[in-house]
Amino acid sequence: MGRQESAARQRTTRESIQFYLIDHRTPLGKLIDVGLLVLNVVFIALVVLDTYSLSQQTRDLLWRLEVAIAVVFLVEYLLRLYSAPDRVAEFFDVYAMVDVASVLPTFAVVLVPGVSTAATFGLLRLGRVLRVLRFFRFTKDEEFFFGTVSVGTLRAMKLLLTVLTIFFVYAGFFYNFENATNPGIENFGDAFYFAVVSLTTVGFGDIVPTTRAGRWVTVSAILVGIILIPWEASKIVREWSHKDKVNVTCPNCGLAYHDRDASHCKACGHVIYQEYDSRQ
Repeated sequence: MGRQESAARQRTTRESIQFYLIDHRTPLGKLIDVGLLVLNVVFIALVVLDTYSLSQQTRDLLWRLEVAIAVVFLVEYLLRLYSAPDRVAEFFDVYAMVDVASVLPTFAVVLVPGVSTAATFGLLRLGRVLRVLRFFRFTKDEEFFFGTVSVGTLRAMKLLLTVLTIFFVYAGFFYNFENATNPGIENFGDAFYFAVVSLTTVGFGDIVPTTRAGRWVTVSAILVGIILIPWEASKIVREWSHKDKVNVTCPNCGLAYHDRDASHCKACGHVIYQEYDSRQ
């Protein structure tokens, strides 16, 4: 730990910023990770709370909190862009685009006069739902502030996050399209309930889409679920099916994952000299 911090002090300011934004081991790196994670949870919670009946004083307080968190995330984005070795690649990175999309609705209301009209703000609320995608940044690799997880565990976490994200985004979109006309959708909780029962094919029938947009959102969510969930699940199956193999790549043909006792590549026969304990 001491060597890592000593090395960090010898870096330039730009390199140090980049290091601590991706670091999971030093105290400062862990603090940044935990802080961003907590702020992201609060940022998502604000989207949900905004759909419930609250006093104007509470709404004003939550709005100031939202603006403050949006400022923090904007600073984080600018620091990532500043410290990136390839700023163009970072600018077009999917995670970076999600970071920008998550704060744009807030700053649009603050900076653009008249943007908070009913029609425009309805579209902006759709953008706020996408904030949940920021959580995927925390599953970018096996390193976390609490330690390192196995590839299989990371796959399972991504599958769970994918399912919850589909439910959340679908519920958010469905709420925005149905709230004004559907008596069964009074808040985000109602929309999330409908998302779960419809996407899991339970379909009690107590809530149904009443708008054309709501129907298309439902169809789109089902199609996305059919595609993404099996795709993530297949990665877990592949990982489990290779748990008895060692991740050694053949230098001749590039085949990865060989049997523990393999001395030659099963595809091309090239000697890979994989170590194997004969006592096992």
